Amino acid sequence: MRNYSVKKRKNKWPAYIPLYAWLIFSIILFGWVILASLSTTREIFTNSLLASGPKFSNYIDLFKNQAMGRYFMNSVIYTVASCIGIVVVAAPAAYILGRVPFRGRFLVSAMFVSALAIPGVLISIPLFSLFVELKLTGSISTLVLIYIFTNVPFGVFFLTSFFSSIPKEFEESAAMDGCGPIKTFIKIILPVAQPGLITLSIFNFLGVWNEYFYALIFANDPGTRTLALSLQSIVYGYSNTGNYGGIFAACMVVFLPSFIVYLFVSKKIMSGITVGSVKG
Repeated sequence: MRNYSVKKRKNKWPAYIPLYAWLIFSIILFGWVILASLSTTREIFTNSLLASGPKFSNYIDLFKNQAMGRYFMNSVIYTVASCIGIVVVAAPAAYILGRVPFRGRFLVSAMFVSALAIPGVLISIPLFSLFVELKLTGSISTLVLIYIFTNVPFGVFFLTSFFSSIPKEFEESAAMDGCGPIKTFIKIILPVAQPGLITLSIFNFLGVWNEYFYALIFANDPGTRTLALSLQSIVYGYSNTGNYGGIFAACMVVFLPSFIVYLFVSKKIMSGITVGSVKG
């Protein structure tokens, strides 16, 4: 039996070769970018990275002269507020669709699913006109609302399977203890659906943090600009001055937060997707 297991494991080695090749390539590429962000332009083009030692001034200049700290905090506000808002709106809607039978439930679910197929370019002009009429442009709350509205359909679609998979005995036990529907949802159902909520929040974090199109339309002012949007102007300005070390440093500032978040919560993402697919 043991020999069969070892033989079976050896037969799988060819399948891992492309994976390890991609992993090695990614590590080399990622390491090169980190070293380039700590090097001068001359060292980058002469392939002698860190020849004169690490240049942390590339990062210091971003936060001191390019207002990178303000853009970073804007992105943090947009991302955190949007993730919370999406869960607050999508969770009750998904709970109703997944747990409560009512006439027209299939139609409502189909509407949420069909909303996923609508491209952002198609609704950008109507949204902009609407927010101009409401005089809500030029503020941080504008882009937060846009992110919430555009991501709620996926949140409802994603969470419906989690809520529908929860046994009804939880609600029956809560009702016997005197809990109303709202209290049952908050105290019982939400903790049970925690894997799905965490997975959805991670997806939203990665999407909102790196979002560019809506930020370009609704947050193009210096006071409301996001980190991803500021990267464009920084790259354009540094390209003209030849500061390629600063360009790589700016890329790392934008990339590292989402990469770190993914490293810490990748297991929760896989478990959340697995629970939803198996039980849903």
